[in-house]
Amino acid sequence: MSTQGREQAVERMRSAGVSRPAIDTFVTHYDKLAEGATGLIAEADVEPALPAVLQEDLPRDEAAAREALDRTVVITLNGGLGTSMGLAGPKSLLPVHDGLTFLDITVRQVLALRARYGVRLPLLLMDSFSTQDATLEVLAGYPDLPVGDLPLDFLQSQEPKLRADDLTPVDWPADPRLEWCPPGHGDLYPSLLASGLLDRLLADGYRYAFVSNVDNLGAVPDPALAAWFAGSGAGYAAEVCRRTEMDKKGGHLVRRRADGRLVLRDTAQTAPEELVHFMDGEKHPYVNTNNLWFDLERLRAMLEERGGVMDLPLIRNAKTVDPTDKASTPVIQIESAMGGAVELFEDAVSVGVSRERFAPVKTTNELLLLRSDAYRLDPQTYRLTRTVEPSPVVDLVKDHYAMISDFDARFPAGAPSLVDATRLQVEGDWTFGADVRVRGEAVLDEQGGQVPDGATLP
Repeated sequence: MSTQGREQAVERMRSAGVSRPAIDTFVTHYDKLAEGATGLIAEADVEPALPAVLQEDLPRDEAAAREALDRTVVITLNGGLGTSMGLAGPKSLLPVHDGLTFLDITVRQVLALRARYGVRLPLLLMDSFSTQDATLEVLAGYPDLPVGDLPLDFLQSQEPKLRADDLTPVDWPADPRLEWCPPGHGDLYPSLLASGLLDRLLADGYRYAFVSNVDNLGAVPDPALAAWFAGSGAGYAAEVCRRTEMDKKGGHLVRRRADGRLVLRDTAQTAPEELVHFMDGEKHPYVNTNNLWFDLERLRAMLEERGGVMDLPLIRNAKTVDPTDKASTPVIQIESAMGGAVELFEDAVSVGVSRERFAPVKTTNELLLLRSDAYRLDPQTYRLTRTVEPSPVVDLVKDHYAMISDFDARFPAGAPSLVDATRLQVEGDWTFGADVRVRGEAVLDEQGGQVPDGATLP
């Protein structure tokens, strides 16, 4: 049955025009899944990994930074629709600070660095079929963004969702689009190869790539880090930072006991009974930021040696074919994380960075923080920096705040002031007036109601 399912899936991918490297990668993962692989990483098989290099210890060499940046390409993952927040369009087009979107700020950060250092520093977005058109429409408003004849984006691939009972491609006539899913951001590597961009970048003299998620506005291609990576000779580097309560479920790097390699472990790769160890901030004090650097030449050689397949660790993601309908057909989505490539480079290194390089928005909790005065946006560099240390904890009850439409309706005058807050916990349906200030720890109960204009909490 698994062979039949694999062939059916491959035929669907071929008919949809999916690239050969992406299909071969899918087949590699499919076979592991059919053999019973879970992708789980046991706590007993790994040990905590601390960063080998700290950002604060790196030298500041303007000439080295300029040379490294001029040979670096910025790749930003922009394939998400933000469906978990109720968005129908690209998540990157959501206003996040001072009326600017994730995409606006990302583009302006790159343009500011180009002007400051006089370097090429192209920005490439890895879009999905769902985000490409809307994204390119916005980018047309930045005529100075293109570099040479390089495109502004390339497309990630797609693969069939598999029925959980027999691993055949699922059929969903009610909405055939839901029969497909992205293969996770580990698809970066075969998509770079299949698009021809990897070879074009190398031909144009680029040697290094800095990659991050579009919803992490702290992920600026830092000049000192660029110079360090170029001088290190390493093939791959992963940025990690100190964990906080708000990212205790975030993935982290561990060291595999069997061979000493760095390994990325996410929640989906952790058995439920071992999550207590996974989330132990004392045992695993650093979170993976998903900001990574890699050597383009090394990547090209690795892909050539492996027939275009990066055999990244399998992530088995159990869902329903319609994510909004829990009674719909159970499916398995085969995924991989781009950070999983850390274990394929024998000289991979982790670098400890400041918390300012990790400001992700996965829920409306983080969105409220970034929209508030707990952050400021530099009008010259467009770097987003915190105005308070440590950052306050925001915990909004999902029933009333998880969806962006509900969230915006409850903050019609914008975010409250959080610069003097340590914690804002909202347990009921509360609507906030204008000029609300939070001081210390504030908890709003399940009763719900209206927070009046000018109120100070608690």
